[in-house]
Amino acid sequence: MSDAATGTRALDRATDLVATVVHADEPMSFADLQDASGLAKSTTSRMLTALERSGLLERDPAGSYVAGRLFWLYAARHDPWQELVRLARPVMQRIGDETGETVHLSVTRGDRVVQVAQVDSTYLLGTRDWTDVDVPVHCSALGKVFLAWDALDLRDVELERPTTATLADRSALRHDGRLTRERGWAQTADELEIGLSGVAVPVFGARRDVVAALGISGPTARMQGRLDELGHHLLGQAASLSALLGAPAHRHAAEAHPVHRSTRTEEVVA
Repeated sequence: MSDAATGTRALDRATDLVATVVHADEPMSFADLQDASGLAKSTTSRMLTALERSGLLERDPAGSYVAGRLFWLYAARHDPWQELVRLARPVMQRIGDETGETVHLSVTRGDRVVQVAQVDSTYLLGTRDWTDVDVPVHCSALGKVFLAWDALDLRDVELERPTTATLADRSALRHDGRLTRERGWAQTADELEIGLSGVAVPVFGARRDVVAALGISGPTARMQGRLDELGHHLLGQAASLSALLGAPAHRHAAEAHPVHRSTRTEEVVA
């Protein structure tokens, strides 16, 4: 068999594995996938490892296979969030021009936070593309927004501790969530990585629920002492974006309703 034919056959097998996982009604175990594919154990293992590495598949906490981050990223970048990103771009650019820091817009997909738009920092230190970076929800200001307004639930998730500053205790996270709602913004300092800080605020939809998080990140040394200032600045900009999305005005972010996780995504930006 020629190299081309061998490569095509391997590609067919890999795509069959991805299709099997995507079409399944529930996560599939290694044994399920091996049985469904008819492949040898070693071949199945090798292909699944490659598919995990590429982001096409990933494993849930039980070790079973589900669609990977590339599917979430693609879905998040296309409808129904396309209109949200279009409306947010001028607001994000304005924040970037006024603060100089990296600006983020994120939404929830399942039990994760996915960034759908970014404006890069004007500084050399602090600019990177976060769109394909999978970050533990409780370690980022963006994620903390969704936790504080009940858009995400970490009850069954093991809390990682990337740094000594990470809030990996559920009681501490609940307390942090209450503070977040009281002041209107979430913040982190060295919780994902030493030297990295962030501030984020909720973006509201027509039902007064949180449909996105708008945030800033940058080096802790540069943002230290500015978190309150940046938080207030973001609140004003997020209010403008929320108004474009049809959100009713409220005096304080804490007045917003907890997000309803069953809300159909196409209704969020309708």
